[in-house]
Amino acid sequence: MSREPDPAVLYPDVAAHGSLAAALQAEAAAQHMSLPLAVTSSDPLRHAKITSVVPHRHSAYIAAWHHERKWSFWGSSNDRLMICGGTKNLRDLPQVIRGWAEGASLEEIGQAATFDLLTGRFEVPDNNPADVIASEWQWLLKDADHAEWPQYWDLIEAAHAERQLRRLYPFTSHWALSFSNTPDFPFSPSFVSIDSPRGAGDYIIREWWNGPALHQVTTAAEAIAIAVGRVPADLLHASSRHPAQDS
Repeated sequence: MSREPDPAVLYPDVAAHGSLAAALQAEAAAQHMSLPLAVTSSDPLRHAKITSVVPHRHSAYIAAWHHERKWSFWGSSNDRLMICGGTKNLRDLPQVIRGWAEGASLEEIGQAATFDLLTGRFEVPDNNPADVIASEWQWLLKDADHAEWPQYWDLIEAAHAERQLRRLYPFTSHWALSFSNTPDFPFSPSFVSIDSPRGAGDYIIREWWNGPALHQVTTAAEAIAIAVGRVPADLLHASSRHPAQDS
């Protein structure tokens, strides 16, 4: 295993300012802006926190990589990741930080960014469960589209096409797809977990992740048909309270 470089060696320009927050402030000043940044005392050269005027935006920070000169931006809203991305150019960050801090929309922040940043989720300020579920489906569809895994994309697309499943909260564990009637942990008891094949192979249907195989089928459509048949009656009743999921 390669030894981790001293951050002062990997980031000498940051070290010259004393902290990542100060280096970002200096870069922002060069771009005629000021940023609400705070130093992280445990790792000041590689970590800086961001505050926002939007109350549901929190846990936003810039983090420097340990073995390569690069920075990541992470921003959460109501405990769900909204934006994340990485850049090798410190100059790219002030505009994105300002947008997040000053309450710009996710679309506006994404348009201002010079690197891929948006997760696909949309913000739900009031944490309404139906909208959180719709936001998670939007993220899952984008994630599957970028996964370079056709069988997994077919599974997510087929699941989203089913109204009874689209009303439920989708989540994955080790790439296996499951559903809950609540977007908040603890999730409702598992009734199905679907594994996608990579290349040749079958979709495997279980009751919970890593449980015994109940069915093996060749297509995503067959797997989703089995999943729909396994939705418990109480979840069908609960999901009917989320009409926003029907569109």
